Amino acid sequence: MNTQTSTSLMTSGPIWQRIISFAIPLFFGNLFQQLYNTADSLIVGNFLGSNALAAVSSSGNLIFLMVGFFNGLAVGAGVVVAKYFGAKNYEMMKKTIRTIIALGLISGVVLTAIGLIAAPRILLLMGTPENILPNSISYFRIYFCGSIAFVMYNFLVGILQSMGDSKHPLIFLIISSIVNVVLDLVFVAGFHWGVGSAALATIISQFISAILCMRQLLKLPEPFHVSLKEISIDSGMLKQVITNGLPAGLQNSIIAFANVVVQSNINTFGEMAVAGCGSYTKVEGFGFLPITCFALALTTFISQNLGAKAYDRAKRGALFGVVCSVSLAELIGLCIYVLAPYLIAAFNGTEEVVAFGTAQAHTVTLFYFLLAFSHCMAGILRGAGKSLVPMFVMLACWCIIRVTYITIAIHIVHDIHIVFWAYPITWALSSVTFLIYFLKSDWLHGFEKKL
Repeated sequence: MNTQTSTSLMTSGPIWQRIISFAIPLFFGNLFQQLYNTADSLIVGNFLGSNALAAVSSSGNLIFLMVGFFNGLAVGAGVVVAKYFGAKNYEMMKKTIRTIIALGLISGVVLTAIGLIAAPRILLLMGTPENILPNSISYFRIYFCGSIAFVMYNFLVGILQSMGDSKHPLIFLIISSIVNVVLDLVFVAGFHWGVGSAALATIISQFISAILCMRQLLKLPEPFHVSLKEISIDSGMLKQVITNGLPAGLQNSIIAFANVVVQSNINTFGEMAVAGCGSYTKVEGFGFLPITCFALALTTFISQNLGAKAYDRAKRGALFGVVCSVSLAELIGLCIYVLAPYLIAAFNGTEEVVAFGTAQAHTVTLFYFLLAFSHCMAGILRGAGKSLVPMFVMLACWCIIRVTYITIAIHIVHDIHIVFWAYPITWALSSVTFLIYFLKSDWLHGFEKKL
């Protein structure tokens, strides 16, 4: 069978080589994605000041609340594609792909409507400071005009990666990242169009990456070729996609909701706290690089190998991926801990902004290994078709416990460090829960019944 260089089976060859060769393009893809997301804050913070930076920062968790659901749905959809790809059932795989694309187009339209209508009300409920509210609403609304591009990009990347192609998404992301930075500089620094123009630059570049991904998918030869004329929703495939993707989507939304609550409490400490913590969040994204790339690599690796009934290989791959992710995440966390004041100052040099961002970094970065472990366990379980488990663990630890802790503790001691500690505490709880489940359950059991 000729799978072409743009797709790759992970069911044979050295485990470490397959996972690393798949994870490296993901790593650089995530790196450019983070640069992509950071460009707005860097350019806005340096050219428009701390007020505009706070406006962009205040929208971050809310944007992830809206987009995160569909991102999770895309990950789950990729599991279904990878399963059929690993089993070499290409007709079912193509039927799944056609359904995913149709679902993505519908979802993008729905998300645009929700974002445009809900923006002002949700930002007000979050307690966004009045002096940054107009800019926040402007950024949020323009950003969501490009929802269909964001959703389709994530769905299409999920499809390509599920077939072992992590290289083309990287190339397309590099292109769109460069376009985004150039347009940010032109719109914000050159034309002085304000905060909203940074969102405009982002959606233009995202449309470019989505179009390039679609073009690549349509270029694949048989037995993978999918035609635009065939795009439609198959009820059976839609059920599988929803079954696998809905828990991951709900998990992302649950986490995002908890982070919106966190952001609401940060907002009570004023504009400088919002700007400083928002800057740290952008820096933190770089610490998440090994976490996200290994978690995604493990999901694809596990689902392909279980589809091929290579159970022992799946177990050995899981162990290797977890060790790599945890080690790299902690190394990056240590680097951010040391360099935090300089990294925050790159966004805005105001003393208070730097102080708030550095305080958050010094509270949470040494615990990145816990976050890495939790995400890898979630990725493994999704690949094994057990996506409900990470959803419930995240619901309990990263939403219910996190929100309860902050709600009670912040009223006892009104100190922003109380808010910061919500993250390492809940990361630890989820890691312990996943470890117990992983050691005591047969997480491979029943996967073959889902083929």
